[in-house]
Amino acid sequence: MYIARHMTSPALTVTPDILLPEVRRILNSHHFRHLPVVDDEKQLIGMITDRDLRSAYPSSVLDEEKRQVILAGVEKTTVAEIMSRELCTLTPHSTLDDALYFLSRDKVGMLPVVDENKQIIGVFSVQDLMSAYKKLYGIGERGSAIIAVEDDGLAKPLTRIVKVLEELDIHFSRLTRVKNEGRKDTIYIRVHTMRLNTVHTALKQIGMTIMVP
Repeated sequence: MYIARHMTSPALTVTPDILLPEVRRILNSHHFRHLPVVDDEKQLIGMITDRDLRSAYPSSVLDEEKRQVILAGVEKTTVAEIMSRELCTLTPHSTLDDALYFLSRDKVGMLPVVDENKQIIGVFSVQDLMSAYKKLYGIGERGSAIIAVEDDGLAKPLTRIVKVLEELDIHFSRLTRVKNEGRKDTIYIRVHTMRLNTVHTALKQIGMTIMVP
């Protein structure tokens, strides 16, 4: 679940002296929305986004004369003048859960990944996150399914579930207990098997109630 295994590397970067029209071309040609900005030592110093560019370019509702004046200024503007300098970064040892938290907290679509010297070694996007979780949990694979059961309130419910799954030689990739206010906990199991009815029967035999959405 570490970022190093799922990040996009190497990262496409730009330097702070590059002009905005060139950045726009790069973003459009690669269908990107973010570009890390690095210095001569490849250390991360900022981030430029398509939102930054939209703010810099003139509005389409302006009259043509005003638009041309603003465009003339934009063509001489460097990345350093509008890039974001306050950045949240990941390291290769960050987890997918770390990435999920920071992407959600900062409402961004991508985070740079840096090493101990602050040199950029990759990027991690929302798309990378979805692909990683899909691969990690076998989502969409044949036989992959979520089973929800109600905690029976007896001792060590997760241990008992694991034991029965292992006895049946059922592969599973997730086992999560969720606390519910005012009612029994729910336990979610992602299994990978074509013998779903067998799993249901075995879980009922150890006292679990299968929950239907």
